Amino acid sequence: MKTSYPVVGKYERDEMLPSIEVAKTLARLLDTTVGYLLGEAANSNTFKDPAMLQRLNEISSLPEEDKHCILYTIDSLLQNARTKKAFAHK
Repeated sequence: MKTSYPVVGKYERDEMLPSIEVAKTLARLLDTTVGYLLGEAANSNTFKDPAMLQRLNEISSLPEEDKHCILYTIDSLLQNARTKKAFAHK
């Protein structure tokens, strides 16, 4: 990261905040997002997965009709998976 050990120590002790560029570098090195590092998605592995995040961003940028169709399909597939899981446990 091209940062000295004392500076990293200050980050760890909350004595100093890294610049946005350092945060971006750290996120890239850890294969995650800056938002995840900031705790914005602490309970979600989705935002930790760059490939999944890229897919979600791609869907988000589509026209509304396409987005609706894709999300409807995903919802149906998820419901099917939940149903299979429920019956598998009986």
